[in-house]
Amino acid sequence: MTAHTAHADTPPGYQSGFGNQFASEALPGALPVGRNSPQQAPLGLYAELLSGTAFTAPRNHNLRTWMYRRRPSAMHEAFARIDDGGWRSGPFTDAETPANRLRWNPWPMPDTATDFIDGMLTIAGNGDPHAQTGAAVHVYRANRSMDSRYLMNSDGELLIVPQAGALLLHTELGRLHVAPGEIALVPRGMRWRVTLPEGEARGYVCENYGVPFRLPELGPIGSNGLANARDFLAPVAAFEEDAGPVRIVNKFMGHLWEGGQAHTPLDVVAWHGNLVPCKYDLAHFMAIGTISFDHPDPSIYTVLTSGSDTPGIANCDFVIFPPRWLVAEDTFRPPWFHRNVMSELMGLVRGVYDAKAEGFVPGGVSLHNCMLPHGPDAATFERASTAELKPHRIDNTLAFMFESRHVFRPTAQALGAANLQPDYDAAWRGFKAGNTQRPQETRQP
Repeated sequence: MTAHTAHADTPPGYQSGFGNQFASEALPGALPVGRNSPQQAPLGLYAELLSGTAFTAPRNHNLRTWMYRRRPSAMHEAFARIDDGGWRSGPFTDAETPANRLRWNPWPMPDTATDFIDGMLTIAGNGDPHAQTGAAVHVYRANRSMDSRYLMNSDGELLIVPQAGALLLHTELGRLHVAPGEIALVPRGMRWRVTLPEGEARGYVCENYGVPFRLPELGPIGSNGLANARDFLAPVAAFEEDAGPVRIVNKFMGHLWEGGQAHTPLDVVAWHGNLVPCKYDLAHFMAIGTISFDHPDPSIYTVLTSGSDTPGIANCDFVIFPPRWLVAEDTFRPPWFHRNVMSELMGLVRGVYDAKAEGFVPGGVSLHNCMLPHGPDAATFERASTAELKPHRIDNTLAFMFESRHVFRPTAQALGAANLQPDYDAAWRGFKAGNTQRPQETRQP
């Protein structure tokens, strides 16, 4: 296959911004001017609209992209059910949700040829794609590129967090190269495939059934800070030409369906709109913290948020813990002990998480559901309680959290996994009781 507008060995091209009204054409004159659906589209192309929201959604929430393609995407065979593999979907009822804190070591790489779809394994989730609420969290492990096979997720958008090995995402609107330390966001309903520049890759995926991710409001922070829209990168138009046949995998109502067609689905020559895949380098995140005392809430590290019907309470937040300076005075600097009405599922891209000295390693997962107490382990607490409180930089680390108003319900396959740590509760053993003894009174003879 060939991707036009760039040689196969050259990096993909990008446009800057998040939520912008973008426009791009791979061939001059392919994009209509002044109208969306002319009687005859330029170059004999077909105009097609991809809607990510209802037509009547408010303008500032409406998401849609017009594509001008060599053939309509409707030119495909009927889909037939295929095995779901390790992919599970809401409602998550195949196992009872334990009232325990859980932690997994990294899942091993597959020992047979496995692409991005077949290497997906669901850890936990909540909600239901039919109700368009909640989210699922997966890990992926792949050692084979998707050639002549494409994915379309009708249930939700996918937020991809690479942990090891880069991905090259070939989408209908162009290409994105995404490496560990970056994230990618692929809209619901978009067709795409994944190739592996380094031969294999592993990482995390949040499948968001709810309203699309957006940048969080900044409130009293003001107009600047956290993730800036200009640092997100959308692709420029690039299309494939081939003779086919190809296979399309559609995740629909919680299951995988596959159908064939005679041509690549990535034949979009020009497009315009704001429903676009994008990527973001987490190193551009402007971390904000205290310069006096006390530890701020982790919400100050929110990169993207999917809202709910209750203002201020997220269907799902994507929160990161990047390299940063700690300068607070008279303060226990690691995350404090707490119980949270929101449920927290964490992953680690690299380094060490500052609340856990041991046991939480890159590629692993921890889950602290609603109201389950958690915080630093005993070794971290002891070290932080006695450390000299001089300015200290946390470096070579990148942890993240998917936080949801809904409890994350682990799947049966995750609860039965060999890499589930059997005694995670031991992380909180060994704390000494506080001294509540009153000084002994001196009696007069």
